Amino acid sequence: MSDLLYAEEEEALRAAVRDLLTDHCDAPGVIARTESDTPHHRALWKALTDGMGLAGLLVPEELDGQDATHREAAVVLEELGRAVAPVPYLTSAVVATEALLACGADDLLRELATGTRIGALAVALHVAPGAAHRTVRHEDGLLHGELTGIADAAVADVLLVPADDGGLYAVDAAAATVTPQTSLDLTRPVATVTLDGATGERLGDAGPAVRRALRAGAGLLASEQLGLAEWTLTETVRYLKDRKQFNRPVGGFQALKHRLAQLWLEVVNLRAAARNAADALTTGEDVDVAVTVAQAYAASVAVHAAEEALQLHGGIGMTWEHPVHLYLKRAKADAIAYGTAGAHREALARLVDLQAP
Repeated sequence: MSDLLYAEEEEALRAAVRDLLTDHCDAPGVIARTESDTPHHRALWKALTDGMGLAGLLVPEELDGQDATHREAAVVLEELGRAVAPVPYLTSAVVATEALLACGADDLLRELATGTRIGALAVALHVAPGAAHRTVRHEDGLLHGELTGIADAAVADVLLVPADDGGLYAVDAAAATVTPQTSLDLTRPVATVTLDGATGERLGDAGPAVRRALRAGAGLLASEQLGLAEWTLTETVRYLKDRKQFNRPVGGFQALKHRLAQLWLEVVNLRAAARNAADALTTGEDVDVAVTVAQAYAASVAVHAAEEALQLHGGIGMTWEHPVHLYLKRAKADAIAYGTAGAHREALARLVDLQAP
């Protein structure tokens, strides 16, 4: 196992991303976007891709990428989670990119790495790595069918669509009908993708590509959940230090201290699990176990942190203007993304040969 502590380069990357998000992704702006017809922050995405080249972290240098590792991508996702940034980083720069890497689709990889195009894997957001997923019908060279729950499909330029012939096809988003679905998390909207005789370029076999993509998505999702949990804990501690009752800071009450201490321990453990998953994806060692452990634990911590933040902020936490509701909704949505905690526990039991009686 590698050293799970953050390297100097990773801390520098974190600082740069955090500064960018501080300037371009404030909470009132995110809330305003969720109330509009364009929830995605395209200007921020352009800054992340054109300005910093972060969409190509996992892409080899010869394909115009950064030739970095999943550890660096995890740091970016931590910061995006802290800001609940409405950008398709996880879906395009991680999941779609991993699928293209599995297929060796160099031209599309270049376009995704440079931010020229945004990709989305047309597999429902709730599907766990290795689980069954819906496909479309491939008939006479054309694709027909409907796929639901596709994250960030509304902003994608190219859709990576699995078909019933076992292939993964690149379909221009303009050739599909993308219909928004009602989503709890307004910062990562999902949609229904309908194909009615669309043409697509076969990239390779869908099975291994989809599995690799979803495994990377699940593993790095834990880092997003970590960033979310850290922000809610930090903000709750700050608020309780400032808020006073009976002329005393609320944070000084013993009962609240115990709750915050327990939450801090959970966040620390989540950091270890998320870092281990990112490191395993980087080294290729015990990847399945590391990813399932991270996702078996991450959801409950992120949801708990957001729920505590909402409750301990009192009346102000219940208002639309305060951003804590964005974090709770993202935490709840992430809890079923790329497989529920229960699904990952079952997978972990099989991986370590610990079957239920």
